[in-house]
Amino acid sequence: MANRVERPWGWFESLGSGEGYQVKRLCIHAGQRISLQRHRHRLEHWVVVAGDGELECAGQRLAAAPGTTLEVPCGAVHRASAGGSDLLIVEVQRGSLLSEDDIERLEDDYARAASAG
Repeated sequence: MANRVERPWGWFESLGSGEGYQVKRLCIHAGQRISLQRHRHRLEHWVVVAGDGELECAGQRLAAAPGTTLEVPCGAVHRASAGGSDLLIVEVQRGSLLSEDDIERLEDDYARAASAG
């Protein structure tokens, strides 16, 4: 089921999905970060499984290391950044729209569009 989708910051792949949920694996390459973003139709739960970096949610910053978890409520502004090694995160999404169309980018290091959809 896992089909890898390359992004400027690394890649993600879907590990499984069902009614109202999706599980993804994200790899953020060392020194890179995802856009500062929010979702209108889903919440996310992140579990760091490898690497180091920083997680940001609703203005709070948290050091990321294996075992670190973060709950990202629907509508919360958030971002993950890798430190000196690739940051590997397992992400569980729950909500009514579980697609890349539900991304509102507020800041992006790679000059991508503000809306993914």
